[in-house]
Amino acid sequence: MTKMKYVFWLAASLVGYSYLGYPAWLWLRSRWAPRPVRRGSAAPAVSAVMVVRNEEAVIARKLENLLTLDYPQAKLDVVVVSDGSSDRTPAILADYARDSELRTEERTGARTRLRTLMKPASQGKAAGLNDAIKLATGEVLLFTDARQQIESGALRLLIENFADPDVGAASGELMLGDPASGETGKGMGLYWRIEKKIRELESASGSVAGATGAIYCARRRLLEASPLPVGTILDDVLLPMQIVRQGYRVIFDSRARAWDSPDLGEGREFSRKVRTLSGNYQLLQLAPWLLSSQNAIRFEFVSHKLSRLAVPFALLALLIASMFLPQPIYRAALGAQLAFYALSLAALAGVKIGPLSRIADPARTFVVLNSAAVVAFINFVTGRKAVWLR
Repeated sequence: MTKMKYVFWLAASLVGYSYLGYPAWLWLRSRWAPRPVRRGSAAPAVSAVMVVRNEEAVIARKLENLLTLDYPQAKLDVVVVSDGSSDRTPAILADYARDSELRTEERTGARTRLRTLMKPASQGKAAGLNDAIKLATGEVLLFTDARQQIESGALRLLIENFADPDVGAASGELMLGDPASGETGKGMGLYWRIEKKIRELESASGSVAGATGAIYCARRRLLEASPLPVGTILDDVLLPMQIVRQGYRVIFDSRARAWDSPDLGEGREFSRKVRTLSGNYQLLQLAPWLLSSQNAIRFEFVSHKLSRLAVPFALLALLIASMFLPQPIYRAALGAQLAFYALSLAALAGVKIGPLSRIADPARTFVVLNSAAVVAFINFVTGRKAVWLR
């Protein structure tokens, strides 16, 4: 029984630290050792880079979004790599590129606003990003994806952070919801809001362990020497961490926002989460230096990215230990766990349970995310690769 008690409390401590202890420590650190960013109003040349595949439904809208951002037009261009698209994406890009050239001819001295690279066969997002970085000429690169819409003033707000010479990359905030009605507070939306709070606290006194792939900027010179390994899943973690490795900060700026749909379908959301968590395992293979002293934020990386990979196994250990311990505290813990999982199953089944539905939806999200972590672990040990999802 003594061993089971150790298992119970060790597992409970790991779960508690991952979701409560680490954020609490960040909050304390941000109070006793804050590192505010020295912002300014400079406007360096910016290249927005994007890799797309079969995005005919959204690519035109995205290009309009990028080309109409509130930033000096002469200092903003767009580089798009089509990664083996088989739909109308290449034709749409070609039309926009021709239109961009005509507009450039009419404005002497202006930069060509859109440059494209059409790859006939897919080589993956990481290879596409390497190509896009080579084509880019801006002092600062804006990384984004095809689906999300960036708020008009977001780029200008991100660029303000680069007046601080210690800042190598600045991540914006991804909002799940509709700009008119605001961000959702349910399910994945609630999880994402908690995640963003952790990034905000990391940034307040140091660096963020990664960036928001839909909207972040980085100094181009810090990326050119270290191309992404082909097949990299979490480019929006590895690229920022390479910047941290060079002694620069990666900060989070919640003023700069992009918007995305909060519900892409349960199957697609689950697959995307499995891919993300699989990417954390892959990072340890591609960049073992992340666990060495070369990583100035090794503690944050382990606490933020890796501890959550162990949480589902800690939850299983917690449940099993509770079953074998007869004392009232462990009986109560067992009852609480069973009730929590029952609520998550009810939410998964779509059963309405009155006021408890407000708890059931976050419970479902918690269970789904940890189930995705288990699948990611299985992928890792079996060598199954997670593919790039649009």
